[in-house]
Amino acid sequence: MFLEVLMTLLDLTPRVAVSDRLATLPVLIIGAGPIGLAAGANLLERGIDFEILEAGDSAAASIRQWGHTRLFSPWRHLIDPASRRLLQAAGWVWPVEDGRAPTGQELVEEYIAPLAELPAMRSRIRYGARVVAVTRDGMDRTRTANRESTPFLVRAVTGPGDVIELVGRAVIDASGTYSSPNPLSSSGLDPIGASGVDDLVVHALPDVLGADRARFAGRHTTVVGAGHSAANTLIALTELAKNDPGTRVTWVIRNASAVRVSSSPDDELADRARLGSRVDRLVDAGAIEKVDSFEISAVRRHDEGVRLIGSRRGASATHDTDLVVNATGFRPDLGMLREVRLQLDEIVEAPTRLAPLIDPNLHSCGTVEPHGFAELRHPEHGFFLVGMKSYGRAPTFLLATGYEQVRSVAAWLDGDMRSATAVQLTLPATGVCSTDLGGGGSCCS
Repeated sequence: MFLEVLMTLLDLTPRVAVSDRLATLPVLIIGAGPIGLAAGANLLERGIDFEILEAGDSAAASIRQWGHTRLFSPWRHLIDPASRRLLQAAGWVWPVEDGRAPTGQELVEEYIAPLAELPAMRSRIRYGARVVAVTRDGMDRTRTANRESTPFLVRAVTGPGDVIELVGRAVIDASGTYSSPNPLSSSGLDPIGASGVDDLVVHALPDVLGADRARFAGRHTTVVGAGHSAANTLIALTELAKNDPGTRVTWVIRNASAVRVSSSPDDELADRARLGSRVDRLVDAGAIEKVDSFEISAVRRHDEGVRLIGSRRGASATHDTDLVVNATGFRPDLGMLREVRLQLDEIVEAPTRLAPLIDPNLHSCGTVEPHGFAELRHPEHGFFLVGMKSYGRAPTFLLATGYEQVRSVAAWLDGDMRSATAVQLTLPATGVCSTDLGGGGSCCS
């Protein structure tokens, strides 16, 4: 027993081997979303230099794409403590209604953008830099000798034909998953013919009642997916149909029922239950045509729209529509990490120590245990997946969870093992993966 405890303590103790060369290099952070910025804020408080590489031309570029959508969490669960301290020192004022859930746009305008514009933060963010590869400087993944004392090298595209390479002492990948949707096909592969209908397949959470209204008005839209993003879009489309009777709405799911959005009296998340109830009522009223048990395998253009081809309850089936909204969820883009030694769960593609804590078959947003650097480690010493990307294909991520992740990682990078291992996370008893659709939709936060 003593030996087991001793080995556990030894396993928790290692940190980045900081040679003289490494000590002069910054930590490289991929992504200037809320988690990437929080990582920077925690490092800034500890006096550790860093640089953030952001593919977009502004902070939180992905959130801006679904900014019309209302988040699940209230303000008090959306602000990183270290970031708050930096902002308040600069005169920033906490949102008055801290119990209200903001839209994505409000989150950006009132919190993320001010944080990114702090001089100490702004000087360390490089916009328009899309990371395409991470490796060790002068080493591929097969070389082991002196690996831990060798700097990381990150390659990024900054424009047509323009590539930069930066070296750092550690890498924190907070690039998220919004730009990597799951395919429409039930097999996990792109359906046959997908490239021929790209212009007719819309990314999750379009602004149906706002900027994208003209695209959907008077047309037949089919939403594919059984999660809350699908539910939000379905509800928005039925609202649009009230003012434009030519608008039709179909909901295609591959299972017999949409468990994630079905209402249940046992659902510990009251707002989530209300979301399911609302969709159920719209289906029962005929406002939404529901097609269950549809397994998509191919797609092709049909007249001016798209035809979904597959099977339903063992028989061949097709479904014709004008537009398709792909709300099938997201997955991490691991292509840029091919030269990094990762240890990922074979099912959800999360770090192996984290995966059992976030298995969506066992946990909801409010039941995930707090976790930090120990659960996020990989064989590649000094490399961390954090935020939504650390959850792989699990859909239960919360911003508050990500903030605790990067606090722990920053402490580990600073050699503060007491703080790094003391992970804590307080969520409301019902969790914070619920939603208020009054503002036009919601997104898990």
